[in-house]
Amino acid sequence: MSKMNLPNKLTIFRVILIVPFVMLLLGGEAGWFGNNVLIPNMIALAVFIIASLTDLVDGKIARKYNMVTNFGKFMDPLADKLLVCSAMIALIELKRIPAWIVIIIIAREFIISGFRLVASDNGVVIAASYWGKFKTTFQMVMVCLMLINVPGVETWWPWLNVLTQVIMWIALALTIISLIDYLVKNKGVLKEQK
Repeated sequence: MSKMNLPNKLTIFRVILIVPFVMLLLGGEAGWFGNNVLIPNMIALAVFIIASLTDLVDGKIARKYNMVTNFGKFMDPLADKLLVCSAMIALIELKRIPAWIVIIIIAREFIISGFRLVASDNGVVIAASYWGKFKTTFQMVMVCLMLINVPGVETWWPWLNVLTQVIMWIALALTIISLIDYLVKNKGVLKEQK
């Protein structure tokens, strides 16, 4: 087995960061770190941002230095989904996002993953679209805003709740638009081969 390259190590690091992120987020609300919810939330936010940045860095390094591997092609998008979905599921527990929105977002990920699986069986590669990239960006911004938006913060930033809601609705709209875009562009993938 070949040695693990830097982009793949960054991807694995992103997956590992999910554990302290979720522990800080849920533990902060449960009082594991004392009565101050803001501090563990801010540390969780920092961990989430670091994990999100590894997504930008690993892909650029892999492409620039020709370090693209099958492991990276498989694990990189999976790590992104695990990070964002873990964050949103934890935020449901904290009553910061409605469960039905998270269900739509996760359902979209399952549908696209299924499409990609069928496509790869037929020798077709479904590339990431701009809609999908916008969707991921807005979902990550939404999670960051929801991490900041703890009780008491509205006294410092009264507009934060409104901004968080607007970004949440944009992320949901982009989730649906990107799903429709994938389905329309790749509808031939589901046709039976003769």
